[in-house]
Amino acid sequence: MNEQQLIEAAQNGDRKALAELVKMYEQTVYNFSFKLCRNRERAEHTMQETFLSMVKNLRQFSGQSKLSTWLYRVVANHCLMLARSENRYGFSSFDDDETYIDEKEIAEWKVTPDKVAENNELKMILDESIQKLAPEYRVVFMLRDVEGLSTEETAKILDLTVPAVKSRLHRARAFLRNELNERFAHELK
Repeated sequence: MNEQQLIEAAQNGDRKALAELVKMYEQTVYNFSFKLCRNRERAEHTMQETFLSMVKNLRQFSGQSKLSTWLYRVVANHCLMLARSENRYGFSSFDDDETYIDEKEIAEWKVTPDKVAENNELKMILDESIQKLAPEYRVVFMLRDVEGLSTEETAKILDLTVPAVKSRLHRARAFLRNELNERFAHELK
């Protein structure tokens, strides 16, 4: 059966089809959960909650988007709720999405993410910087720059406007550039 047939069968109560859908998306959901939650236990919890939500709400899935898009949204919502419920303030936040950031204050970042990932030390530094992002900015950054989704897909997943996604992505990138530049400036001293 193809994915659409599996979805229809699962919506009609076929447990084997549902299990096959879970198996198809298990690794994707876990990987995205881990990238957002930055913790194995939280990622596992989020993955379980995501599939529980899928089981409970699959009948309401209309098929107007891809199932993966729908699952990304569920994961993002669970990670954001988990972050809020933990009430941790170990991240940097910004006052307002509409506030202007002066581009002159942001250092130029000529290192591409794939080059950074090639070097384990740089990857660790980038991971630490990403973890400092507020969850609302981290999820946009992860969907756009790590998962490679379009601005429109990201907006749909997060139920945001395209300008809000662009603003949050701009802020996330600016924050990360400044974090990396500051980190490297300290290491060069």
